[in-house]
Order: sequence, then structure tokens, then C-alpha cells
Amino acid sequence: MEIKSLKKLKLYGFNNLTKTLSFNIYDICYAKTAEHRKGYIEYIDEQYNAERLTNILTNVSSIIGANILNISSQDYEPQGASVTMLISEGKINPSMEDDSSQTETPGPLPETVLAHLDKSHITVHTYPESHPDDGISTFRADIDVSTCGKISPLKALNYLIHSFDSDIITIDYRVRGFTRDVEGRKLFIDHKINSIQNYISNDTKELYHMIDVNVYQDHIFHTKMLIKDFDLDNYLFGITKKELLPGEKRKIKQKLKKEMYEIFYGKNMPKL
Repeated sequence: MEIKSLKKLKLYGFNNLTKTLSFNIYDICYAKTAEHRKGYIEYIDEQYNAERLTNILTNVSSIIGANILNISSQDYEPQGASVTMLISEGKINPSMEDDSSQTETPGPLPETVLAHLDKSHITVHTYPESHPDDGISTFRADIDVSTCGKISPLKALNYLIHSFDSDIITIDYRVRGFTRDVEGRKLFIDHKINSIQNYISNDTKELYHMIDVNVYQDHIFHTKMLIKDFDLDNYLFGITKKELLPGEKRKIKQKLKKEMYEIFYGKNMPKL
């Protein structure tokens, strides 16, 4: 379906389309002992704490051309972190930057709030966890970039992929709602898209096996990515493969592959 650029169209009011990019990454690891598993969770928790996640999301806002209105961040006990940002496409009205809610002054007129009506958000939540007796540890980060108006979160996709060391990536993109032109005609999408893969650099695509599931008529796009290269040393925490017997290496590799395939295909596999 051919989509005309909204830059060439006159809209009735402002752009009401909501574009949401949901981005899930997984890092898989084998930690042989309980101490190693604890160390891995602590390492991941430090690597992806609220401060670093805030820096990543701040850069995402810059990439997509959005203004940050508010930031809320939290590190959790015993592990995990969350960051939420409210963002706006338009420039923030200077009169809105002052906290006038504590003074006896009239609130802003509707016209001055207009820049905030296209408010959007970016969120990230992390989930480090480990298998109680199998040695497998998994780190997951869920990121949602939701924008209203002309700006698209897809511009930040390459940056997000390179900001995390990911074995498995699942990406969902959806355009919801509609906006109107001055003649009252509904527009359900304002840009061309055939696949999320077209927004990922070739050097990145070469590193992953990739599968698309798209529902074009509903403007729903889904891409799954599984890392191709497998070096056991990259998946061990606290030990190296030189310290393992051949039978141990084979069994650990099978466990890791099983974990990765189950996450990638979304179903449990038979026990080894």
C-alpha cells in the first residue's frame, strides 16, 4: 500500500497516530556454582543499573528528536531496574517548565498545553534471573518507545541493539489510531514500512538468524533475532572452557542452546 508523506499533507489538527516499538533483549549465561550465579546477577545488575539505562534512553530521545519532560528511575532489591521518561515532540513552552502549581495563579490556557497533548513515553525494565539448579542464568530487558505525532521510534533501533549485548532480540512495532487530513480522510499510517529489518544495519543483520511475522493490514510488524556465532567462553561466568572436561563442555553447550531455542521459539523443549 502506498503511503504519502504527511509533510505533503495538511492535517486537521495535529497528528494523532501512536507508534510503539517494543524491544526485548536476552543475554544467556552458564554459571556453574551458586556463588557464580550470584556473581553474574550482581554483575548484570551493575552493568544495567538505573543510571546507565537513563543515559541510554536519553540518547534514544535525542535520536528520535523528542524533548524529555520527566524522568523516573529506580533500582530494585534484590535485582532489576526501571526507567520511565515522558517525552514530547514539540518544543516545551517555557511557561510550563516552572512549577506554578504551588502558587495562586491561573492554570495554563488550552493553547499553551497543546505541546503536551502529544506526550509520549520511553520505558525500560530489567529482569535478571537464574535457574535454581541447572546453572543457566538469563538477563532480559524490556524497552518500549511510544511516540505520538510525526516522530518514529524506529530511528533508535540500531542504537538500542548496539547498547545491549544480546543473544536473542524480539522486536514489535505497531502504528495505532488514525489522524485526518483537512478533507476528513482518515490516515492509519504515515510512512512506508515492509519490515523492521529494513531499519537494522547490514553488519548487525549478518550476526543474527532473523524471522519476520507481519500483519500489514493492521500495521503490526514483528522480528525475532537469534545470534549465529556460539563460542562457549562467551557464555561462561566464573570459569573458562579450558577448565571443563569434554563431557561437561558438551552438556553445558546443550543446556545453553536449549535455553536460547526455547526463548526464540517461545515454547519449552524436551528435557535433555
